[in-house]
Amino acid sequence: MRKINLTICAFFLFSGFLLQAQSPIKVMILDGETNPYHRWDLGTPILKMLLEESKKFEVTVVSAPGKDGDFSSFMPKFSDYKAIVLNYDVPDERWPDAIKKSFEQYVANGGGLVIIHAANNSFPGWAEYNKMIGIGGWRNRTEKDGAYWYYVDGKLVEDKKPGSAGSHGAKLPFQMKVVNDHPITRGLPPVWAHQNDELYAQLRGPGENMAVLATARSEKDNKGTGYDEPQVMVLNYKKGKVFHHATGHDPVGMSSVDYGVLLTRGTEWVATGKVTQKIPANFPTATTVSYRVDIAAMNPAPAPPKPAAAAVR
Repeated sequence: MRKINLTICAFFLFSGFLLQAQSPIKVMILDGETNPYHRWDLGTPILKMLLEESKKFEVTVVSAPGKDGDFSSFMPKFSDYKAIVLNYDVPDERWPDAIKKSFEQYVANGGGLVIIHAANNSFPGWAEYNKMIGIGGWRNRTEKDGAYWYYVDGKLVEDKKPGSAGSHGAKLPFQMKVVNDHPITRGLPPVWAHQNDELYAQLRGPGENMAVLATARSEKDNKGTGYDEPQVMVLNYKKGKVFHHATGHDPVGMSSVDYGVLLTRGTEWVATGKVTQKIPANFPTATTVSYRVDIAAMNPAPAPPKPAAAAVR
């Protein structure tokens, strides 16, 4: 009888562990302000759809008050989530100190943070936020905020010359190149083509505890720098993990298959320290883009023509 009871207890204990292992990862998408350039009202539904399609995440959307909004009762319980996906572009210091401190403590104590495209434009005067994201653009960032970071001949360069931060050319397809081995990029092709998008360049910041995973060449004939500019980064902020994904300006850029793959793998990594998702068969090649028509169609502008392989730089 004792043997049977022990067997039953072991069975239920194992079942509990299995159920826990299969529980979805709780993720908050934090947005709340729009502008003519970066519309979270378009981007957030795409982020939510991509995360939920993976069957890995339980997603809650939290929207902060907009410009001139009342922040007195806005205090998200960050600790309820394993990862925060920040799809938030604000031109100045919207958050009261209490929210900032709560956010800092969440990441510092082991929380996961995902920075989406224009979120690296936000909070230019918040020193700890700039440490979390590593590098950022626009919003009067200059050499006072840190160096330019880019790759030359396969080496990461820290360039402390003066100048403003942030630039990009016209939205074109471009090649992404893996420069460091990491669970997020492991198994991806060394080079792939990304759908029409803004290629962020001249990002600058402290770059502390930052590892660049993928770059893209900012071509001079498209108002570029001529350097391989960081597009995918990971950082440690005390005990927390940060995934910084600079592509995905609009639904067309977010429709690129690689965008969704990196988003879900990066979110899983900041939340758990592991990546269990496989690379889909339709991942783009070095010369051919692969994109989702359903997401591209969400763009309010006229749909762009399908780019030819020859157009990939």
